[in-house]
Amino acid sequence: MSNYKKVYIAGGCFWGMEDLFRIRPGIKDTEVGYLGGENDNPTYRNHPGHAEGLELTYDENETNFRDILDYFYRIHNPTTLDRQGNDLGSSYRSAIFFQNEEEKAIAEEIIKIVDDSNKWEGKIVTTLEPFTTFWAAEPEHQDYLLRKPDGYTCHFERFDTFLNETAS
Repeated sequence: MSNYKKVYIAGGCFWGMEDLFRIRPGIKDTEVGYLGGENDNPTYRNHPGHAEGLELTYDENETNFRDILDYFYRIHNPTTLDRQGNDLGSSYRSAIFFQNEEEKAIAEEIIKIVDDSNKWEGKIVTTLEPFTTFWAAEPEHQDYLLRKPDGYTCHFERFDTFLNETAS
């Protein structure tokens, strides 16, 4: 039985999020793509309603959904509606695409923890959306910042963990 699971999240331009998550302990694979939109087979130029997001494959013996969400909230601003850095629009929304009720409940718990921490100046606007389909982005968007290390990103670690050691 495989210990690998997948997580689907969005928090602005997918390049910067992928670059930071790829080096996290327990993350075995990252892929950028589109989630939660209106059309099948979206592309960078045609993805109405889709968020630029990530598919993260992780080893549950090394990390877990809670810790991944904790890091997610440390590397993007979840209080700006449809915006990260210079990027504007619903493509850049903060979203968690839950696959089951357990993930939804954990996401709600983490959102409350992050909100209650008052580390961010506003309230969390992350949407919780049921996962339907992940559409991989075009090859030129995969591993973008590995190939173009001076490329655009607005993602960086802003805080230490939101979780105390007994909560994780």
